[in-house]
Amino acid sequence: MPKAVVKGAGYALIHANDMILTHGTTLTTERMSNPDSDLFADVPKNVQSFEETVAYPPNQCYIGNINPDELANISSPWYENGIENASRFGKFGEIMPLNEFIGAMRLSDTFDLVMLEKDFAEKVKAALTEHPLFSAEEVAKIGNGYDLALIQGLLDAHKADPLTFDGKIVGCVKQAHDFDVNLNSHVMFENLVAKASGVVALRNLLAKTDIDINEIEYVIETSEEACGDMNQRGGGNFAKAIGEMGGLANATGSDTRGFCAAPVHGLINATALVSSGIFKNVVVLAGGATAKLGMNARDHIKKGVPVLENCIGTFAVLIGEDDGVSPVVRTDAVGRHKISSGASPQAVTTAIVTEPLDSVGLKITDVDKFSVEMQNPEITKPAGAGDVPTANYKMIAALGVKRGDLDRKELMNFVKKHGMQGWAPTQGHIPSGVPYVGFAREAIVNGEINRAMIIGKGSLFLGRMTNLFDGVSIIMEKNTGEGSADSVAREDIRQMIAEAMRKLGDSLVSQE
Repeated sequence: MPKAVVKGAGYALIHANDMILTHGTTLTTERMSNPDSDLFADVPKNVQSFEETVAYPPNQCYIGNINPDELANISSPWYENGIENASRFGKFGEIMPLNEFIGAMRLSDTFDLVMLEKDFAEKVKAALTEHPLFSAEEVAKIGNGYDLALIQGLLDAHKADPLTFDGKIVGCVKQAHDFDVNLNSHVMFENLVAKASGVVALRNLLAKTDIDINEIEYVIETSEEACGDMNQRGGGNFAKAIGEMGGLANATGSDTRGFCAAPVHGLINATALVSSGIFKNVVVLAGGATAKLGMNARDHIKKGVPVLENCIGTFAVLIGEDDGVSPVVRTDAVGRHKISSGASPQAVTTAIVTEPLDSVGLKITDVDKFSVEMQNPEITKPAGAGDVPTANYKMIAALGVKRGDLDRKELMNFVKKHGMQGWAPTQGHIPSGVPYVGFAREAIVNGEINRAMIIGKGSLFLGRMTNLFDGVSIIMEKNTGEGSADSVAREDIRQMIAEAMRKLGDSLVSQE
């Protein structure tokens, strides 16, 4: 069977200050319970501009312009130490301004639910025409726009949700059905954001990976949104919708859901599909979540910290057949939190870290880097959640001490050597292991490390169906090059068989 390898990764952040107020759950629930709250005035005064968002070191790390080690060497608070001359485009992806993204939403809108105001539509077309991943022919499909009065009428009738930019209404997302709550304007807004942001990540992946898009055969979408109507709530399919916009004409796909752990579940599924020979190339991706925008805004403002949850996060990873170079995903060391595993931090870490390592005779110290819940601590600490990645690394190290993999006095050095500072936005599924995949691939190919573990965790109890926790992990490992020889041999055999069949056919024809 062919081995599965990580062939590439793409990442994108969408600067979305205005969506904090209109679609972040902290602000939308505040509007219902306390419509005169000071929070509505405080948030706009405490958000980063687009330029500040681009210069913010964790965001530069997310798109690959600096690596995690460089981030750790930048003085904190990071929001006061922005990177000079920072670019919105990076090695792995981009940071997109909201006006361009609203244009991407319109282009992702198959059912004419997105209406843009005339002047704004023209400005967006001009901006997107300059974008390297959007063609002028495609951008023209945005259309001429609508009168603001028509848009305002739909908003006043509660048949649409507003699209705002710099505090002004520039469009709306209409409801897709008169009484189906799963197709109301708020849900359609969330789903179009998930789709459009997934498209941006996919296009960045394709632009930065040497792959013929016609050879991509399957897409797995792993966000936390639900696409469907009243008869099949959450039925899908974001995967094919995003693949269509990405030009993956030869692919099919499906959605995988598992709260924050879903991206790693997706990587496991993709690895299985490629390793079994069912598909040669599979993309795992996820759009972002508007609900998480400004989630801890109140605590940030109270502590004098900017409202740092102002970006929609998204990613895309390509898993393909062994090319002899790219890191291999091991199929014999997949971590899984079983139903019987228990929910304590030690039980979870044992199930998804030490058990898969034990199954292949590896120690904790044999993994060069662990990518856990990579939340940016400048977001989580003011909210009282602490430094989430560091807490994970300390638990892994403590288990290592307990197992005898390392001495107690080496515990903190282990955290520094095998761990990393967090840099991902708190978008639920986005921080969960996958932000390091691009860096891990690069470091392994360059011979800087040999092995990385990507860990995803999920809080299944949030769905009120079970009290269970969830967690899965995979190991990315240096490619020995043996698989490429196997692939060549398999291709040689196929050609030999084809040649033999051709000669047999010619012989039969000549005998006739």
